[in-house]
Amino acid sequence: MDKDLASIQEARDLVAAAHEAWKTWSKASQDQVDRVCAAMAEAGYQASERLGRLAQEETGFGVALHKKLKNEFGSRTVWESIRDLKTVGVIRHDPARRLYEIAWPMGVVAALIPSTNPTSTTFFKALISVKARNAVVFSPHPSATRCTCEAAQAMALASEAAGAPKVLINCIQQVSLPGTQELMTHRQTAVILATGGTPMVRAAHSTGKPAYGVGPGNVPVYVDRSADLEKAARYIVASKAFDYSTICATEQAVVADQPIAGKLAELMRAQGAYFTDPQQTEALRRTLFHPDGSINTKVVGKSADYVAEAAGFRIPAGTRILVTPLTKVGRDEPLSHEKMTTVLAWYTADGWEAGCELSIAIIEAGGLGHTQIIWANDDKVIMAFGLEKPVFRILVNTMGTLGAIGMTTGVMPSMTLGPGGLGGAITGDNITAYHLINVKRLAYETVAPPAAAFSSGETLPGPAPEEIERVTQQVVGEILGRK
Repeated sequence: MDKDLASIQEARDLVAAAHEAWKTWSKASQDQVDRVCAAMAEAGYQASERLGRLAQEETGFGVALHKKLKNEFGSRTVWESIRDLKTVGVIRHDPARRLYEIAWPMGVVAALIPSTNPTSTTFFKALISVKARNAVVFSPHPSATRCTCEAAQAMALASEAAGAPKVLINCIQQVSLPGTQELMTHRQTAVILATGGTPMVRAAHSTGKPAYGVGPGNVPVYVDRSADLEKAARYIVASKAFDYSTICATEQAVVADQPIAGKLAELMRAQGAYFTDPQQTEALRRTLFHPDGSINTKVVGKSADYVAEAAGFRIPAGTRILVTPLTKVGRDEPLSHEKMTTVLAWYTADGWEAGCELSIAIIEAGGLGHTQIIWANDDKVIMAFGLEKPVFRILVNTMGTLGAIGMTTGVMPSMTLGPGGLGGAITGDNITAYHLINVKRLAYETVAPPAAAFSSGETLPGPAPEEIERVTQQVVGEILGRK
């Protein structure tokens, strides 16, 4: 059979089977749901190292140890964040309003998985789907099919052993664009979780199905003169180097306050940052981006050594990231856009107001709605950034990579970060289990209806005809009297 036809048929079969499993799972109790999810989280956690290595080997992206950490986050940390969430029966009751809110599952979730974070995203989406009493069918990226399907299988086997129906969790093995399109548009698919490149996310939003999508994260990090510079330098370099910049919330450009820029650069060099000269910067422009502005996927998720060699220059041993000093933002400067590799743009601005404006320009160049980072100890400056930035995650004095996903901050742990309406998505939330339930309202009367609601007349009630005549004559008389 033709590969595309085989993929389409597989997608149809998996959705149909998942829908049958969902009919059973939709009747599960909260105790059953939580027992199954706890088993899934533990299975994912135990498989984190093996699947981290497999993901790195299959895709060629990132660092196996960092992928292990992300897998642990996508399993155990995500489970801990939703463990106490009620997703069955009455989930809220407001006695004063005599209102009950009742959880209702959506059905079959179509889960699109990126090649940059394949196994951790699979763990995460499996957990939030099953916690909300849904079934889930995964569509891997073609370059991450094996590791994605093995992650899904680990979740599926654990769920079945704990009492969930078979094929509640499954993964397309014969991956193709037509197969993924069939998965998203199938009549029994209820909702789409789209994490991946912009074209796939746009395709998800165009299916006519409810869809939660992500957007590009062109994340600026402003470092104010009031910041703890040593901590900022250590965190920025480590965050940009983490898994070779494959998380969408990774820092993409430093905006350094002019009085501390030199000191910050010195401290970043001590942490393994290499600042490029103009010739090397130009070489990186040509290497990272194609003439049409699209990114060269051959250097995505690669080490600084690999990227520098691809660009044709040598760097000192121990270099972790490449930093490119820039002056322009926008179409005329490719390096001002998202770079999912170990290359970080560098700008200076004199004062937080100028830093604020430059940060907004960077966000508007390709990261609307996503994330901004600020390093400062001046609460006035911090709040100004929080109020003014057109993004839905403003992180203070922490790593972009781990802060935005909720590992080092109080935002909801998630591997799918909504950019809101600004970024073309339905929400700016970190997506989690409560986004995958519908809520029914059971509402008692609290206010009696007005008397007019019981009227059987076809016209609105009004004055009697003789009253109308009296008032008319009075008005006419007044008019004639004035004349």
